[in-house]
Amino acid sequence: MNAPAWRMGAREALPLLSGYLPVALSFGLVASQAGFSALEATALSLLIYAGASQFLFVGMIAGGASLWLTVVMTLLINARHVVYSLSLAPWLSDSRRWPWLMHGLTDQVFALAHYRLPLLAERDRMSWFASTALVAWAGWGGGTLVGSLAGEQLIMQWPLLADALAFALPALFLVLLAPRCTSMRWAMALLASVLSALLLALLNLTNVAVPLAAALGALCLYLSPETADRTSS
Repeated sequence: MNAPAWRMGAREALPLLSGYLPVALSFGLVASQAGFSALEATALSLLIYAGASQFLFVGMIAGGASLWLTVVMTLLINARHVVYSLSLAPWLSDSRRWPWLMHGLTDQVFALAHYRLPLLAERDRMSWFASTALVAWAGWGGGTLVGSLAGEQLIMQWPLLADALAFALPALFLVLLAPRCTSMRWAMALLASVLSALLLALLNLTNVAVPLAAALGALCLYLSPETADRTSS
């Protein structure tokens, strides 16, 4: 492992914790309220390690859904990681260590790696990614443990915290989308997705709102002329 690249990865992963910790605290609290022990909730965070999938997993198990259906739905939500891996593949070496590190590929780590890996020398990439993924993973698990053990006490002391934690997961993804709003094409695609999702939700089509809105946003991005980006810049 390259020590400078390792330190750089750990340092650049620290800002991710500002988004991870509130969501992890929220998940720990939700899991404890659903009957999971602190150890079980933390194990879910460390093993599944996917925010939206974990909330779905706990909700379906608490609601009495079958284990197989819960696993299938969790895998479907995480199918986007296949695209992430294909996008990062050109910047990975032939080392056999890479498959073991892919457990740490979250949305936020991917966004950071997609920017950083092409700028690093090939010998530094594994050290950087390993430290980045490890810091984010440890923060997620630690936040879950704290939420499981002390989440209810924190909410009793600060009642407004319950509303803030409920918005933590959407806010985490909004942070990834916000920088794209400087591009006219991306702004139009995001606006199309948001408006279509709201319209479908108002029509009580909540089951298809997210996939249809995502597809419409992607179509809008594809059809928008590239000159829109040039004129906006």
